[in-house]
Amino acid sequence: MTSRGIRRKKSSLSEVKVAVVGAPSVGKSALTVRFLTKRYIGEYDHQQESKYKHEALLDGEPILFEILDTCPKTLDELPGSEVAQWADGLFLVYSITDRESFNYIRRAKQNLHPEVPITLVGNKADMVHLRQVSQEEGEILAKDFECSFAEIAAAEQVNQVGEVFFDLCREVLTHRRRAKHSLLDRMLGSKTAYRVYSRGKSDSALPKD
Repeated sequence: MTSRGIRRKKSSLSEVKVAVVGAPSVGKSALTVRFLTKRYIGEYDHQQESKYKHEALLDGEPILFEILDTCPKTLDELPGSEVAQWADGLFLVYSITDRESFNYIRRAKQNLHPEVPITLVGNKADMVHLRQVSQEEGEILAKDFECSFAEIAAAEQVNQVGEVFFDLCREVLTHRRRAKHSLLDRMLGSKTAYRVYSRGKSDSALPKD
């Protein structure tokens, strides 16, 4: 009885796939690990992309996050379109202390052609004395991308890192509901038209008194 209840609960989980994209050394892994474990890892040297699964409560509902932490080796290595096809939502991450990483995001976005919700994230906001990208530039780029924007410090802000993940998740779920309603409307619209047409035919075929 209990195991059936648990299985049913598991199957009712909403799953959200998120890809974290950005130039080398902008803190993508620090951001991801901060969300997953609430711990901060300053130096995180990995040689290939990693996938993580993480269950969390969002607005009282259980969500299963699948997070892809991409791992370009150089500024010339851009994510392929398969990343955008896999993901339900994208984090485009740059470092406010690195102008090149900001330029990388423009190129990455062009390469991805995403049709999913995006959040533009300026990381390392605690290192304002080394700032190379202003907050206003981040806001302008987000407006250009038509996406949400946040400046955060993975090193210091546990709650804010969680919030950017949850906000993107909310956007994904809203996007998903709209797409479902749109599909339903199209299907129901065509069925309604068919029913009306059929009724018209059958009515006209009725014998007249």
